[in-house]
Amino acid sequence: MGKLKTIKSVAKRLRVTGKGKILKKKAGQDHFNARESGKVTRHKRKFQSINKVDLHNVKSFIPYK
Repeated sequence: MGKLKTIKSVAKRLRVTGKGKILKKKAGQDHFNARESGKVTRHKRKFQSINKVDLHNVKSFIPYK
């Protein structure tokens, strides 16, 4: 079996922690944010973990140790 290639578009959007967790940024932060409360805006700045359903797919896109 050959090497697994990293899908770069996915790798740029996600972050792998030291323990192997995969984190993503919350969507919808580009524009139309004036109508949202400050609480929503603050929560969008934080990383959140990937759902268990999507984890298998994402791990095949980003091969790591």
